[in-house]
Amino acid sequence: MNNKILKILILTIFMTVSCKKENAASKIKHENIEIAKQRDYKINAGASAITFSKSEHDFGVVDEGEIVETVFEFKNTGKTELIISNAKSTCGCTIPEWPKEPIPVGGSGEIAVKFNTTNKPNKQTKVITLTTNTAKGSESVIIKADVIPKTKK
Repeated sequence: MNNKILKILILTIFMTVSCKKENAASKIKHENIEIAKQRDYKINAGASAITFSKSEHDFGVVDEGEIVETVFEFKNTGKTELIISNAKSTCGCTIPEWPKEPIPVGGSGEIAVKFNTTNKPNKQTKVITLTTNTAKGSESVIIKADVIPKTKK
């Protein structure tokens, strides 16, 4: 029994001594912050940028079982070619299609989105996330619908 108490006492002392609180902010080198800011500014200054004609689409009221579609038009308003390497939705019921070729500066394109309302009753909101070479690295668009459930027979 004394052996257990001794072990607990040693462990408690060890944890108390080893867990001294230090101010993490005091360890930051301010010159590194400035270097990072300059690097990020250079990257962002030459990055591609995407500007959507709309970033959200509301299908309104639709019947469950319908497949509804919309298109998000966009333009490359950046300084380099825009590359969309992937597009995915928060749900398998929403299928995005995107241009696989680089979009030149000033060029435009479309993201086509199909939403299958089967087994998706009531208010629905789906986010489509695009993996891009923009400064943020990803962009997103949103679809919404109020799906009227099928009546059960």
